[in-house]
Amino acid sequence: MKKGIDKLLDILVRYVLLIVAGIIGVKIFYVLFKALTIYPVLALLNIFYNPTLLLDTIWVGDAPIEIIGPCIAGSAYYLLFILNLSIPKIEIKKRIGLLFFSFSSLLIINILRIFFLSILFISGVSFFDITHKLFWYVGSTVFVVGIWFLSVKIFKIKEIPFYSDVMFLLNNSRKKVKKTKRSKKH
Repeated sequence: MKKGIDKLLDILVRYVLLIVAGIIGVKIFYVLFKALTIYPVLALLNIFYNPTLLLDTIWVGDAPIEIIGPCIAGSAYYLLFILNLSIPKIEIKKRIGLLFFSFSSLLIINILRIFFLSILFISGVSFFDITHKLFWYVGSTVFVVGIWFLSVKIFKIKEIPFYSDVMFLLNNSRKKVKKTKRSKKH
């Protein structure tokens, strides 16, 4: 009985955190990762160019590289956060490690993506627009899915997001219904 209550409490805490994060919104991820994205891109561009930063725009000569909200990929961090918290049976240290790994992996990939696209833009490469759109529509999804599957493999996650919790709740409710029916017969 105690084990079942602990599992229910775990589910409650995880989903309350997801609801609170949903209420606060994706904006929190944009705020957290904005500087962590812009300054490393600036540092990488500084290796080859002499960039300057003005608000959210990195200038290389007369080429403005504006780092807008979608460039930060706050929604992707939020999705990884949701996937992480929707998995049961993970110790807190392992969950923090999983979050750190997935967030830092996405951050590194995103910095390199922006850096690569910036070089294409500065160089005036004719296929910049198509490359940018491919990264935007296809790359972002592939990156998040790839990071998630790699995280699952590295951290040996056996449960399925949301599904495992739903199945636990359904199985427990069935047991209670059976117990109630049996006790009514006696």
